[in-house]
Amino acid sequence: MANKRPKPEEIVTKLRQVEVLTGQGIPRLDAIRQIGVTEQTFYRWKKKYAGMGTDQLKELKRLQKENERLRKAVSDLTLDKLILAEAAKGNF
Repeated sequence: MANKRPKPEEIVTKLRQVEVLTGQGIPRLDAIRQIGVTEQTFYRWKKKYAGMGTDQLKELKRLQKENERLRKAVSDLTLDKLILAEAAKGNF
C-alpha cells in the first residue's frame, strides 16, 4: 500500500505542531517523530513552507498553476513556430 503524500495545508499544520511542541520544552527530534515524519523530511518541508500562512499557500498554488499553463502555451507556440519554419523552407 502506497503512502499518501500530505497536502501543503497538512504540511504547514505539522510544521506548526512541531513549533508548539518545542515551545512546550519537548526536544525538536522528539517533536518531529511525534508528527510522524523523518528529520530530513521535516527540514525539507521547513525550507519550502516555513512561515507560510494559508493565504500565502493558496497564492503559491495559484502561481504554480499559472506557471504550468504559461509553460504549456510557450511550448505549443514554439512547436507551431518550428512547423511553420519547416514549411517555409519547402521541406514538407
